[in-house]
Amino acid sequence: MKEETLFSPSFWLLAIITLLLSCNPNGNTEHFELQKWDKLTLSFEGPETSEDAADNPFLNYRLQVTFTKDDRSIVLSGFYAADGDAAESSSTSGNIWQVRFRPDEEGEWRYKASFRKGNEIAISDDPDAGEPLAFDGAEGIVQVSSPKAGEEGRLIVGEDQYLQYHDSKRIFLKGGAGSPENFLAFRDFDGTERGELPEERDGEATAKDGLHTYAPHVQDWKDGDPTWQADKGKGMIGALNYLADKGMNAVYFLTMNIGGDGKDVWPYTGYDERYRFDCSKLDQWEIIFDHMDQLGLMIHMVTQETENEKLLDDGDTKLERKLYYRELIARFAHHMKVTWNLGEENGPAPWTPNGQSNEQRKAMAKYLKTHDPYQNYLVIHTHSQQHEKDELFDPLLGFPYLDGMSMQIANRSTSYMDTRNWLAKSAQTEKPWIITIDEIGHHSRGVDPDDRLDNNQDSVRAEVLWGNLMAGGGGVDWYFGWRNHNNDLQCEDWRSRDRVWDFTRHALHFFNTHLDIGEMEPKPSLAQGDQNYCLGQDGQIYAVYLPFGGAVNLDLREQTGTFQIDWYNPRSGGDLQKGSIQTVEGGGMVSLGLAPASEGSDWAILVRKE
Repeated sequence: MKEETLFSPSFWLLAIITLLLSCNPNGNTEHFELQKWDKLTLSFEGPETSEDAADNPFLNYRLQVTFTKDDRSIVLSGFYAADGDAAESSSTSGNIWQVRFRPDEEGEWRYKASFRKGNEIAISDDPDAGEPLAFDGAEGIVQVSSPKAGEEGRLIVGEDQYLQYHDSKRIFLKGGAGSPENFLAFRDFDGTERGELPEERDGEATAKDGLHTYAPHVQDWKDGDPTWQADKGKGMIGALNYLADKGMNAVYFLTMNIGGDGKDVWPYTGYDERYRFDCSKLDQWEIIFDHMDQLGLMIHMVTQETENEKLLDDGDTKLERKLYYRELIARFAHHMKVTWNLGEENGPAPWTPNGQSNEQRKAMAKYLKTHDPYQNYLVIHTHSQQHEKDELFDPLLGFPYLDGMSMQIANRSTSYMDTRNWLAKSAQTEKPWIITIDEIGHHSRGVDPDDRLDNNQDSVRAEVLWGNLMAGGGGVDWYFGWRNHNNDLQCEDWRSRDRVWDFTRHALHFFNTHLDIGEMEPKPSLAQGDQNYCLGQDGQIYAVYLPFGGAVNLDLREQTGTFQIDWYNPRSGGDLQKGSIQTVEGGGMVSLGLAPASEGSDWAILVRKE
């Protein structure tokens, strides 16, 4: 036999092969490089199948990929992706399975795929269920470098009553659109239609006219923005651009309204289907959600509504619900700002006496939370009346898998006290909640459009927006009612509430720029008058809000030193301004003076120790 020498080509070929095999005995190690917080989509070639195959690829196949760094591992669920390019091709068949990974740590991550087949294996938590096939055991390495400049990280549930960014720890307060709830009923999405005619309500008869186009927002689409299938998607992408340009950071919408109000949004291949998913439609949703990430918009996914909360498994968390949640998690949990909202107006009420029980609510919360590897923020939307909230949410206080309340308010004037009440209740448990307001009464109006002569926007700004934030709440999504034009099902133009976005931006600016709210708490007794709000850190800083203007005294009897006084206009925003008194001394009940102008309108006052 000829001896291989250090200088022979065959020696080096053998050495390279040996090195590759040492990384992976199967010789198929993949290498990827990306920055922290970037999305990586891994595609694997499996058996040829289709959405409607007799052997259901969504139910009887299971892809899981374990990513490991040092002594830490996370297991991500994958999904059937047809031909891997379904958003463009509208394909319903193919041999591609995918998983989406977004790393939260720098360094080397190693992954290993598990691909198994078996009856209903998709919802099995047994790692050894079924039989391995195709690419089972495929391995790879992902080298993660430092994030882009200014990247704050994904949203996480903080230690107190606020969301915060993973890296910067900065607190996140939301402000955004709560309507249209059927935002995803968009004409440009594959497989999107009306499953049944919606319920006809006075002022909302146009709900029969068709799907959303967001035509007024095509003008807001920008060169370089995404589309699919040539020029589809421009109206929705433009609408999101407009909202982000107005300074908003959240959008609330349903992912399934079968049997509900709109009857035009679902992830399945058909209105009556429960076990098979529309690959091209969901890939097109992903294009939209990726763009929302780029714009910094929270993806607030409401997984059902009050009319259909017992559609899946009669309200239990069994095959249908587990499969639904698994697909949502696999496809969308990796996004940067995710809210899982388990249901609009969830639980029994006089008009929905057969709603889910508390045990059913707990079961679905636990399943979704324990199967989401990214541990996204999870809430439940409430009914409107206080006694309904007490009855349904008191038993959930302290439940470890629920992060807060998505609150509906019947009477806008109670927003401050309702927020304070539930924050105080949850603070007595080991699981403090985040309290946001996502629907306001009257349900026929919500927040009115700008052009309504008797619009309620001033009272909404004062009572709901500032009321929630001054009570320690996490912010608002604005619901549009069902009687106004551009209403909760038929809004085509978010410019219909242009002033509302301005008011919301001004409030968020004040809290984000001038306050360290993580160190502050409501102190209503310090601001003279029942209708004035105060948020403070004793001896250091106080924010006082006057919903109806006028004058106010601040109790500084327990404090010493000189405090500077500045005023902020909630209606127009801008810089801090000086009122009639510029400084006060601690040690007494002190007058904060009069506003720079418009004394009968609402104002915020910032009192800071010099």
